Amino acid sequence: MGSRSTYDLQERLIAFSVEIIGKTGGLNKSFASEHLMKQLIRSVTSAALNYGEAQSAESKRDFIHKMKICLKELRESQVNLQILNRAELIKENEDFKKIIQECNELVAIFTTSIKTVGEGKN
Repeated sequence: MGSRSTYDLQERLIAFSVEIIGKTGGLNKSFASEHLMKQLIRSVTSAALNYGEAQSAESKRDFIHKMKICLKELRESQVNLQILNRAELIKENEDFKKIIQECNELVAIFTTSIKTVGEGKN
C-alpha cells in the first residue's frame, strides 16, 4: 500500500494540518474561536496521523477501519470550518475558503477510497 499516490496523500494531509496550524492567527480572539480552533487542530492532525497508521495496517479490514477514522476526523474538521465561517470568527476569509475546499476534497478522496477498497473485501 506504499505507492507514490499514498505518499502524496500523506503529504497532502500533513500540508493541510500545517496550514490549519499556521492560520490560528487569522481568528478572532474569542473563547469560541479558540475552542473551535483547538478542536480543529486535533481533528486535522488526527486524520494525518491515522493515515500514517493505515499504511501499516495488518489487514484489509484494519486498513479500512483506519481509513474510516481518518474520514471521521476530516468530517469533524469540515463541520468545524463551517461553524467558524458562518459564525464569522475568521478574519482572513479568503484563505479559509481554500482550506474549506481542501477539506472537502480530502473528504471526497477518503469516501471514494473506502468504497473502492471495501468493494473488493472478502
